[in-house]
Amino acid sequence: MRLPRLALAVLVVSIAGLSAQPAATQPCQPVEDRSPNASGQRPAFAGQTRACAARSDVAFDVVVVAKGLEKPWSVEPLPGGDVLVSEKPGRMRIVAASGEVGPPIGGVPAVDARGQGGLLDVALSPTFATDRTLFWSYAEPRDGGNGTSVARGVLAADGRSLGQVRVIFRVLPTYDGTMHYGSRLAFGPDGMLYVTTGERSVGSMRKHAQQLDGHLGKVVRIAPDGTVPRDNPFAGRKDAQPELWSVGHRNVQAAAFDPQGRLWVVEHGTRGGDELNLVQKGRNYGWPVVAYGEEYSGLPIRGSETDRPGYEQPRYYWDPVIAPSGAQFYTGDAFPAWRGSLFVGALREQRLVRLVIDGDKVAGEEHLLADRGRRIRDVRQGPDGALWLVTDETSGELWKIVPRR
Repeated sequence: MRLPRLALAVLVVSIAGLSAQPAATQPCQPVEDRSPNASGQRPAFAGQTRACAARSDVAFDVVVVAKGLEKPWSVEPLPGGDVLVSEKPGRMRIVAASGEVGPPIGGVPAVDARGQGGLLDVALSPTFATDRTLFWSYAEPRDGGNGTSVARGVLAADGRSLGQVRVIFRVLPTYDGTMHYGSRLAFGPDGMLYVTTGERSVGSMRKHAQQLDGHLGKVVRIAPDGTVPRDNPFAGRKDAQPELWSVGHRNVQAAAFDPQGRLWVVEHGTRGGDELNLVQKGRNYGWPVVAYGEEYSGLPIRGSETDRPGYEQPRYYWDPVIAPSGAQFYTGDAFPAWRGSLFVGALREQRLVRLVIDGDKVAGEEHLLADRGRRIRDVRQGPDGALWLVTDETSGELWKIVPRR
């Protein structure tokens, strides 16, 4: 959940939908009509890419609640109507329901904000209403470089400072770089905290996504106190980090549990090959030996195929890419036509992507807010069913999507 209000400026955009998507047995027009970067690649199954364009017949308004946020990375609604926002340079702020942007919250550890680093995701404890505990991920400065870390702390009653701050998890190995930290935090229905990571991008580090002795390019599962659950798939193995849940990911900046309790992640590909994956315990999702797309240079990904035995296929992929960040399954009442949809922020394509999920496949795709031309960094559902978004800019904005009046 995530919620706020910050009225500095109010902009309204109306989007009226069209007819329902075509039946699966009929030819249809996908949203994407550009040529793929990796033109010689073929999907492993029908509908794995370029699904039918979906039209939801929904009219909505976009309210610009706040401006002037510096590179906001996540938005998290608080009980009572305020919202918590993280800013990449290393600040958390509470934005009041009235629209007032609060001062930086004290007690946040130092971050390495170079490149793609900084203060990243923020999540409330499932019991926040009683313990006021927050969790956040960030690029932590370390001897020899930096790495993604997860900390927890208790938000003071006045919302101005954090106490009892401690790091509960550190991604290893440490690396002296500035890219591919991940990372999203998501509490599962089992009460465990799932943490997504990146593999640090450069060719020499990619191999770590396939190696069990480190956390790079993985989904990690820990208890809220940082301890390792006994039923983790690699717990007890001498050759593996016990926190690992799944392996073979590239750079995961979007993660959400669906209404059935399944974890979905959306990860950045290279030039072509952004992936939607349905994460299962102990599975290998391929990177860098199984992948779609091509290198940024236009060359094939060295040593990679689009399919190999023993590796999981993405449930969906994009080529060209959307550059996904932030994800939310919609379960609210404000937009009944969107119920069950997966919303994904798009940085490169500067829009909000809605995916129609049917079982474990994508049955339709709709692009919203493309006319606004803003990089969507995070998307969350508030208690009232509205959607909250933040834009990835030096002077970023907080938006609220509400039913059109």
